Amino acid sequence: MEKRVLGFALSSILVALCAPASAQQPGKIFRIGYLDPSTSSGSAVLLDAFRQELSKLGWIEGKNIAIEYRFAEQKPERVPELAADLARLKVDLIVVPGAPALAAKNATTAIPIVMTNGGDPVGLGLVASLARPGGNVTGLAALGPELNTKRLEILKDAVPKLARVGLLRRPPGVNVGQDLQLKEIRLAALALKLKLEEIDTQLDAKGLENAFQTAKQKQVNAIMTTATRVFFAERKRIVELAGKYRLPAIYPQKEFVVEGGLMSYGEDVADRYRRAAFYVDKILKGAKPADLPVQQATKFEFVINLKAAKQIGLPIPVRVLERANQVIR
Repeated sequence: MEKRVLGFALSSILVALCAPASAQQPGKIFRIGYLDPSTSSGSAVLLDAFRQELSKLGWIEGKNIAIEYRFAEQKPERVPELAADLARLKVDLIVVPGAPALAAKNATTAIPIVMTNGGDPVGLGLVASLARPGGNVTGLAALGPELNTKRLEILKDAVPKLARVGLLRRPPGVNVGQDLQLKEIRLAALALKLKLEEIDTQLDAKGLENAFQTAKQKQVNAIMTTATRVFFAERKRIVELAGKYRLPAIYPQKEFVVEGGLMSYGEDVADRYRRAAFYVDKILKGAKPADLPVQQATKFEFVINLKAAKQIGLPIPVRVLERANQVIR
């Protein structure tokens, strides 16, 4: 009996020694910074997915984590200031989508940073390599530039006699990730023998309306947007305007189609936020960002909304419908 008691005691000690750091700090509340160039309402669906996955991993907002939210409200020039603010707060970790990861890294080289969709993180100098990031940044890499070629191909197959495509974009230099996409889109349009009309777009209601008016004046046959968070946040208004001006459109995320848009092809962005939660979990338990490989997207979706097609009088070819992962009727 004494040997059993002694063995149990030794086992208990070993378990305690091997427990993660978080379990050794009962009552500690970790602070997570969240930095976003868009709006809280525009990001709500993604943040819900992120928090739900964190909850499954045992991290409950208000219980053992607190999230410091910083939204630039569609003003990217505010992102560096907000990143510096989170660094001053000395949060335990910063979660950030896309290009703002650069501002976060410029603000701190000590606080771990998790990207939800960093575009070309190696090319942008965020990480040394995908397999061995080497610094304080890790997370998920987006395939934004490459996927735009596929979107143009789908658009050409879906829209009869497509010759001119309107591209809603932010002014060059505002978004580093977008600038990478523009090179790819221009090359793809050239290869597909499509005329690309690039339309600088302001994000308020009047600015978006003006962009669509410009698209009609340029006599485009269809539109698309660059894959940026600021357009994602305005997806409802963009979809409504595409219907109003009877313009076929393809979007980067299925959330546009859920709002009534025609088609989308791209990564499952909500899934990326769920996967980001796993990075947060590992880092808060003691893992170093430098040792956590950057993951690329594994789930791609092609979604078609036949209601939207009917609204603008566009018959979708059967060969295009057969390629869709989901058809909303």
